[in-house]
Amino acid sequence: MQLPSSLRSFAAACSLTLVACGGGSTPMPNPEPGPDTTPPLAEKVLVVGHRGASALRPEHTLASYTKAVEDGADIIEPDLVSTKDGFLVARHENEISGTTNVSTKAEFADRKKTKVIDGVSLEGWFTEDFTLEELKTLRARERIPQIRPGNTQYNDQFEIPTIAEVIALAKKLSASSGRTIAIYPETKHPTYFQSIGLPLEDKLIAALKADDFTQTTATVYIQSFEVANLKEFHTKLGTTQPNWKLVQLMEEAARRPYDFVKAGDTRTYADLMTEAGMKEIATYANAVGPYKRSIIDVDAAGTFQAPSALVRNAHAAKLLVHPYTFRPENSFMTAPYKVEGTDSTRADASAVKEIQLYLAAGIDGFFTDDPAVGRQAVDTYKR
Repeated sequence: MQLPSSLRSFAAACSLTLVACGGGSTPMPNPEPGPDTTPPLAEKVLVVGHRGASALRPEHTLASYTKAVEDGADIIEPDLVSTKDGFLVARHENEISGTTNVSTKAEFADRKKTKVIDGVSLEGWFTEDFTLEELKTLRARERIPQIRPGNTQYNDQFEIPTIAEVIALAKKLSASSGRTIAIYPETKHPTYFQSIGLPLEDKLIAALKADDFTQTTATVYIQSFEVANLKEFHTKLGTTQPNWKLVQLMEEAARRPYDFVKAGDTRTYADLMTEAGMKEIATYANAVGPYKRSIIDVDAAGTFQAPSALVRNAHAAKLLVHPYTFRPENSFMTAPYKVEGTDSTRADASAVKEIQLYLAAGIDGFFTDDPAVGRQAVDTYKR
């Protein structure tokens, strides 16, 4: 989810303030809204725990989701892939060599394969080659240890959770926190999983309906970078699940949804970001999840530019906007926002101010790897 685009120059005074402060601990004023900003549609801006609190715990573990809620997340996000026997489990990708200890398991050495997933050749171990029972013998590991060395202390401690276990946890955390915790499942590589006879859609619907918490109580946001499976959800659900929302994710403007690629549809995400594109999305979805730089880009020096028309176009179509992903480490900061240290050094004040630029642009929620930072940004922001 790292994608560039090109937009106009941001207000000079705000840019100079950010450069002078260097994104460090020196307090910076809240940014003034740019000329293309629009008020949020949502009554409350939502903090989404991206893969849980993945800056603080290995991603997509019950520990990561728990930490996210403890730190103020309104929503937890499980990315979903399928096992060989059709169970949905929470992993960012179906290739799991970087997020589990599978490479250390001699009994699974012969499962290592090379596959083409969404047009990309990948070598490793894939969830669809394991039963759930086999996956449960594995343990999670930190995906980017060079950026998050502190998370490696939790390596090999946590299981790969199923969607049912994530739902049960959200229900438990709702009771203990006194807040109804929403969930935000993503169907990963739906065209691929359909092609190998393991479609995700009906399994997800069944899992969500199996627990009264997600069937009737909690808000559920179902997201996908593809279009066809969201339309399938829309057709299958109709108006039967008013607490479920569909979200069209968007990669960089020049790219295409993979189902478009397979179907020979030449439209890009840029086409979906237009006023007409947003109107079409509104016929089957309730929100969009764009890469954050499609809303506010940076120039070659890392200076933030003025907001694009994306939020305005989405809101005109009555679509909520939930951009991704806000991360607190130096590695993910633009040059003016970096602080002294290494790529793994945290720049929390910079992360807060970056998020507040997007709040000024009218977003309705956002994905963050550190919900405590996201909560601080929301709670201290004044429009």
